[in-house]
Amino acid sequence: MYLTDERWHELLRVRAAEPAAIQRAYADRRRRATLLSGQRTLFLVAADHPARGALGVGSDLTAMADRRMLLERLLIALDNPAVDGVLGSPDIVEELLLLEALHDKIVIGSMNRGGLAGADWEIDDRFTGYDAESLVNFRLDGGKMLLRLVDSDPGTIPTLHACARAVSELAAHGLMAMVEPLPYHRDSTGSLVMQKDAASLQRAITIASGLGVTSAHTWLKIPAPQDVSVLDATTLPVVVLGGVPSGDVDADLASWGNVLSHDVARGLVVGRSLLYPPDGDVAGAVEAAARVLKEAQ
Repeated sequence: MYLTDERWHELLRVRAAEPAAIQRAYADRRRRATLLSGQRTLFLVAADHPARGALGVGSDLTAMADRRMLLERLLIALDNPAVDGVLGSPDIVEELLLLEALHDKIVIGSMNRGGLAGADWEIDDRFTGYDAESLVNFRLDGGKMLLRLVDSDPGTIPTLHACARAVSELAAHGLMAMVEPLPYHRDSTGSLVMQKDAASLQRAITIASGLGVTSAHTWLKIPAPQDVSVLDATTLPVVVLGGVPSGDVDADLASWGNVLSHDVARGLVVGRSLLYPPDGDVAGAVEAAARVLKEAQ
């Protein structure tokens, strides 16, 4: 086991009795010298879903609610040397720090988690996690922000403005701003539906690329499009997000590999598809994704 009873109970003890240990863990983390790996790619495991109440994987609506299980799976993923690091909300990052799992890893902090899954205000995605100042003070490597674009929902406007401000603030400190622009529309029932057509994705990419006073440190995190020419819309580095697991692991891997062949594609940021694979083999799923990334370069 990666998270033995002893390690788990020690984590709980420190949480209750030594809150200052978290600040020390941030300060003591060994940082990696470069953002990209030796093969000029970036492979991160995403674990910021619970912070906005998105706990489901497939038919299990509370799969990510068991924190010990989630941390165990993250430890397994991070143990693979091909995994460069993690994208997480403050609570998860701090638990991994206390477990000493983030030395020499890239750590990207999740910034806006206020657009709670299923909430009426979901598109007005307030910044409730890390901000640029804390990312600098905690010596993390960048910040990620979700930007869902819904033309019919005025909640898009404050989110757009807040993301632009965050991009500028992160760039001022030389930190990566990872922007995840996702075009959506509301169907006849009012439910949000992602628009996966090439035109909508290209529009979202160009909007995200123009945020802030400079794009020097901006990266884009986008779903794997069927039409790879979608990525012709930018010169910014792109990482492919895993998205909602399809249940077909081979199809997901093939989809990611197809996009990773594009010149601007630099890596993968995948969460649930790797942490909760259908067969339960986290190590195997991570290794398969790492192999796809390596073969695409």
